[in-house]
Amino acid sequence: MGSKDFKLPDVGEGVAEGELVSWLVGPGDTVEEDQPVAEVETDKALVEVPSPYNGTVKELHVEEGTMVPVGDVIITYEVEGEGDESAEAEPEPEAEETAEAEAEASAEAETAESEQAETSAKGGRVFAAPSARRLARELGVDIAAVSGSGPSGRVTDADVRQAAESEAGASASAETESEAQEGGGPRDVDVGGKSSVTKRGEAGNGQQPSDVEAAGRDRTLAAPATRRTAKEQGVDLNDVPATEMRDGEAFVSAAAVTEYAEAQQAAQEADAQAVAEAGAVADEETASATSEGGISGERIPYRGVRRTIGEAMQNSKFTAPHVTHHDSTDVSALVELRAELKEVAAERDVRLSYMPFVMKAIAAALKQYPYMNATLDEENEEIVLRDEYHIGVATATDAGLMVPVVENVDQKGLLQIAEEMNDKIERARDRSIGRDELRGSTFTITNFGVVGGEYATPIINYPEVGIMGLGELKERAVVEDGDVVARHTLPLSLSIDHRILDGAVAAQFANKVMEYLQHPKLLLLE
Repeated sequence: MGSKDFKLPDVGEGVAEGELVSWLVGPGDTVEEDQPVAEVETDKALVEVPSPYNGTVKELHVEEGTMVPVGDVIITYEVEGEGDESAEAEPEPEAEETAEAEAEASAEAETAESEQAETSAKGGRVFAAPSARRLARELGVDIAAVSGSGPSGRVTDADVRQAAESEAGASASAETESEAQEGGGPRDVDVGGKSSVTKRGEAGNGQQPSDVEAAGRDRTLAAPATRRTAKEQGVDLNDVPATEMRDGEAFVSAAAVTEYAEAQQAAQEADAQAVAEAGAVADEETASATSEGGISGERIPYRGVRRTIGEAMQNSKFTAPHVTHHDSTDVSALVELRAELKEVAAERDVRLSYMPFVMKAIAAALKQYPYMNATLDEENEEIVLRDEYHIGVATATDAGLMVPVVENVDQKGLLQIAEEMNDKIERARDRSIGRDELRGSTFTITNFGVVGGEYATPIINYPEVGIMGLGELKERAVVEDGDVVARHTLPLSLSIDHRILDGAVAAQFANKVMEYLQHPKLLLLE
């Protein structure tokens, strides 16, 4: 009988940590291989962690509700016929050490020292792929100082390259400032007939010392990494003074973006200081109430699925310029057809709602308007017209909004779509749905009408370019041949990414969807 430690595995693609929600076993329990021992919530879903051994639970190392990094020991087993890991882990060194062994020991010590530095710099572990660590060493970047953009703060290769560019930019900025202090003149770059002059320590025309005149161009050349830097720092590339001219176009480097952002921030800080000196004093009680930790009320951790949803919504809203098209359509014929087919579906143990009809209508319309079924590859500056029709259905759960995906809707019948959709929605709500079933959609539907309301402004499920919101389907007053009559109507709210789609295309697509919903038997021809 020996002890075996079990470390938290990567329970999802690229997951760096997870919250241990609950233990399914306790000390002294006998477990079998592949038996679930714990429930862990990642940034995507709630998953069960299976045991890798047959044995007895010796010790639980983590309390419920704790965030656990991947690779940390969470449980120790007593395993039949196994030696103690701690005893096996320390072989005796040989008396004589060769030069090669000394070199290896030195390299290991250097690596350990590096990892320790990474840990101490942030006060915790640095999560990064081996390729990112290798790239950081090659570029001379301190990986512990890099802010990760991956899941749960994981450092990616792109983060390392951006950090290297930023350091180079900071170095160039420092050299420029040093030259200015030694008597060098201000930098003056003429682009498109506009001149931008910057010299630290001098102010003119009422500007703050660090203010920089916006170049105000219509087009600017820059590397993808530079564009990411500008986006993260909230800088419009067209306002940054050009570094050089390439093929008659203004070119901006990452260093110029960083310098411009710092100058603007310095100007804002100077303005704020001026206001403060003029006598603007914040109320002490208000400041105390709004300071960190000073707000009263129940506190709920912002993490897991809820945080992932928030980050996705923020990324979508601030990346894709949203435009929403509103319309309403008479679906009286759809109501009648669904009533006829509902009994047939029930005989086959399938619950038939209106959603499968809407999904079929949207898939048919997407084929006729391919730019609605697209995505923007920003890295390669290409619009990708998808040849698959995978429809996501936004679903409210206790943990927040999830989007189960029904694949190849254009190739499936109504009952098959209904059965698959109902199953995935149910498993999303009880948190048993797989991660792969929440990814890969090319267009999304959100049915806010089920809880009331007619119109909304749905946020696109980025990187898709469109999302359709359904209002409440009910009888409303409609003018028909001069008479006011009651008709079942369905309000629609279509949000689009205005970088890819124009309002006219959105209206045409919505009209085609409404045509299918007004005459649902047309779907039989698709």
